[in-house]
Amino acid sequence: MDPVDETTDIIKNKLPKTTTLVYSLLIICGVFVFISLLLSAPIENKVTTIHISEGQSLNSIVNGLETQRVVKSSFLLKTFIVLFKSDRQITKGDYLFDKNQSVFKIAWQIARGIHNIAPIKITFKEGITNEEIAIILSDRLPNFNKDLFLLNKEVKQGYLFPDTYFFFPLTTTDEVIDDLSTNFKKKISMLNSDIISSGKNLSDIIIMASILEKEAKGKDDSSIISGILWNRINKGMLLQVDAVPSTYKTKGLPESPIDNPGISTINASIKPINTSYLFYLHDKNGVAHFAKTYQEHKLNINRYLK
Repeated sequence: MDPVDETTDIIKNKLPKTTTLVYSLLIICGVFVFISLLLSAPIENKVTTIHISEGQSLNSIVNGLETQRVVKSSFLLKTFIVLFKSDRQITKGDYLFDKNQSVFKIAWQIARGIHNIAPIKITFKEGITNEEIAIILSDRLPNFNKDLFLLNKEVKQGYLFPDTYFFFPLTTTDEVIDDLSTNFKKKISMLNSDIISSGKNLSDIIIMASILEKEAKGKDDSSIISGILWNRINKGMLLQVDAVPSTYKTKGLPESPIDNPGISTINASIKPINTSYLFYLHDKNGVAHFAKTYQEHKLNINRYLK
């Protein structure tokens, strides 16, 4: 074969491979440029904090971030989140995104529940009222609406469990209500068998427990005082507790809880200690003194309160 012809054949054989390589490089470069543009920081070059609510849809989350110009492509953000989160649920709460942050990093942060912001620790003591809860939360959470909280029909005093909670700064009023109410239901569910055995309904138990929060000085005497107050009711006597002035005129329990009781007084309300006592008082040191008759009670008054 002529050397010239042989060289021509070699060039012809290599051309398709060279063209394919060039096309491949162009496609790779194009994809790289496209992704680079999407991964680059959006125009809004600032620190941004968003709040994700319980059960909020992924579309709502990513569209919101695109609208706020935190990312350039909601589609790409959603794609990465789905890839990163596997079977995980997106956790509610605040998420802080640094300025000039890539969509790749934002997606990882959301998918893995990396909030980048510390929640606020708030403790509600046993016996706290709804009004007191509202005051504390309105001082600590900028998105909390005190009036909305107190007017909400779902906010029933006595049924918001006093405990330590961790709320993000942008936590909404409805989320606060849900957290406190859900915690109450969870705690009560563990006492269901005891409640049934007591023969008392939950409403009366919570009302009595709310009274014990104010009348007892701790778990050492709450069960005995519980027994005294239930005994008074059973005997048709007036409760006559200082925590509820109306009980000096009207027999039986108040219509509703006077505060939000803790687990200790709820247990005391369910399982009172039965004694022959009908009266009690606390001295200046908080020590309880009990009496079977009113005459004995008057002696205790003279002895410990005067």
